[in-house]
Amino acid sequence: MSNEVPLFSPQHIEASPTFRLLHRVNELYNLDLKTYYDLYNWSCAHLDLFWSLVWDETNIVGDKGSLVVDNAALPVQNPAWFAEGSVNWAENMLRCRSDTKLALIEATEPTPAEPILRLRKVTYHQLYTLVADLVSSLKHYGIGVGDRVASYSSNCIENVALSLATSAIGGIWVSAAADFGPVGVMERFEQVQPKFIFAVDAVVYNGKVHQHILKLEALLNGLSGKVTIPKVVIISAIPGEHNRQSWSHDWLAWEDFIKDGQEQKLGRSDSGEIEWNRLPFDAPLWILFSSGTTGRPKPIVHRAGGMLIQSSKEFAICGDLGPDDVFFYYTTTGWMMWNFLVAGLSQSCTLVLYDGSPLKDVSLLWKMVDDLGITIFGTSAKYLDYLSKKYQPRQHHSLNSLRHIYSTGSPLAPHLFDYVYEQIHPKVLLGSITGGTDICSLFAGMCSALPVFRGEIQCRMLGMAIESFTPEGTPAAAEENGELVCTRPCPCMPLGFWPLPGFGTDAEVSEAQKRFYESYFAEFEGIWYHGDHVAIARSKLGNGGGLVMLGRSDGVLNPGGIRFGSAEIYEVLDSCFSHGAAEFIISDYLAIGQKTDGGADERVVLFVKLPADKDLSLAFESRIKAEIRSQRSPRHVPARIIQVTDIPYTLNGKRVEVLVKKIINGSPLSIVNPATLSNPSCLQSYYEMGQTLRAESG
Repeated sequence: MSNEVPLFSPQHIEASPTFRLLHRVNELYNLDLKTYYDLYNWSCAHLDLFWSLVWDETNIVGDKGSLVVDNAALPVQNPAWFAEGSVNWAENMLRCRSDTKLALIEATEPTPAEPILRLRKVTYHQLYTLVADLVSSLKHYGIGVGDRVASYSSNCIENVALSLATSAIGGIWVSAAADFGPVGVMERFEQVQPKFIFAVDAVVYNGKVHQHILKLEALLNGLSGKVTIPKVVIISAIPGEHNRQSWSHDWLAWEDFIKDGQEQKLGRSDSGEIEWNRLPFDAPLWILFSSGTTGRPKPIVHRAGGMLIQSSKEFAICGDLGPDDVFFYYTTTGWMMWNFLVAGLSQSCTLVLYDGSPLKDVSLLWKMVDDLGITIFGTSAKYLDYLSKKYQPRQHHSLNSLRHIYSTGSPLAPHLFDYVYEQIHPKVLLGSITGGTDICSLFAGMCSALPVFRGEIQCRMLGMAIESFTPEGTPAAAEENGELVCTRPCPCMPLGFWPLPGFGTDAEVSEAQKRFYESYFAEFEGIWYHGDHVAIARSKLGNGGGLVMLGRSDGVLNPGGIRFGSAEIYEVLDSCFSHGAAEFIISDYLAIGQKTDGGADERVVLFVKLPADKDLSLAFESRIKAEIRSQRSPRHVPARIIQVTDIPYTLNGKRVEVLVKKIINGSPLSIVNPATLSNPSCLQSYYEMGQTLRAESG
């Protein structure tokens, strides 16, 4: 499953925050924990003691109280956390007030009109002042506890400040990326009914300026008649793009909105301190949305205290982030990694916000590493896969500042581990991480005290009691494929789907609760079912077993009763058919299971996208089958390999396996929610191929 020799081994393990915590536990409870795995097992067995200690060790600002959690509760009970406590997320993000320490660096992709990377910078003091003015203005316009404040914006400084100001008041933050189509945004916002929408007037992508006002108008027209139309504030994000002639008369300019706050001076004490509204630990912080490829996106409500204490653990203890770090994650404002990135403010480090294409100039992000001194570089597995075929950063950049590289969004193939260490940085910690929108944090991921093994996520995160279960609901053996579950509660479990009690009718709340239960608790009694197909490796060097991600569970392949994840096929394709020296090249791919024998069995169908002007010859097809048979097993060999012109993806860059599987097996195109896909038009061809495939399989 993996090499025995680590690709990366940490130095000074005993001085790491993880082992400082281990020694603290030994001291407090007279224990003799020795390894990370010992600490992990203790943290999952004693949730109350562990999370209380995390609060203390990460210096959370707030009122803790004496209760932590019912240590006997099951995940399905979604127990209260720190029931006597109160916190404010934004207060903890803005503990640093330095007038010299940079909080945010905003970088915008160059254009012909502005050929140099445009940078804007704000210190922690400047960010605090901006947030204070926004708090005042939001309160002036009537925003209070529980009100939703929405953004349809680019990855800019204003967006971060708005999320902080909303939290400071006790409002609920909702965000949609500027690249989302207006129909998809409408499906999100109409469910949560925001009182404000903040939008940019233009964005940059692929070296071009794209006007955003028409998309905003389409969104507002779609909301008209369904909800009370929110107040609109326009952020002029691109210099020289200020044209208010197309604005509605009741829209506000960002500068005027800020001026209102400066004049009113609401929400602050006599000394000028923001009046942080400390609410119960379980008060809602923000609403994230599932991809919603076959229906309306699910509005997932996350608790403020849970997001705070989970990110504090992940950054301060597991990742060892600190004030000297410069933290970058390539993300839009509609992906949970934006929320993940912003939480880095709690460590008083500098965040880098990039808006634009990462690929038009493949060197650009790596130039930023050197120019800005980026120490933590976050991206997606898809980006690293693309980059591996086009560019070798190590040949062109020093990258001496890099400490960690994080990857998520889809499984990171083993050969990409090799690529990172050979072509990017030989001594970096490569943290493949997994969790998702559902928990807006990590189940498994990085740890600065552990080695990195090829093809494996380093470890299960402290306090996250995850296992791999067989279909029968029993723990799978080490290295046996299974379903990712969480057997104990965790503070990052969402409160539920919107509307929560008190925010909708009884019928609406009941329906939301039913959907929430069916999404996570219907598969295995009492415990959280995450929907990922995984294997947990045997423990090596005290890590408790790294995770190998095998794809989404509902996309698991099961020919002849042999279950395996699509990632097992994808790894072979990546290693044999993705590099320039290969005889045959595959640009992209997607594998699904097609039902046969009236649903009693299934066969594997592999769709491949080839470079322009290339065709799938018999020799090419035979080579694909031979490599899969050789490196996997005869059961893994696709029954059919079909060339396609495009592979469907969600707006967040994830392959749409499950939707294609449903279409191939006879579902109508009407199940598709095109607003959630980046290229929905390609599904017509899959629908037609499905008719042919079903006919030939009887």
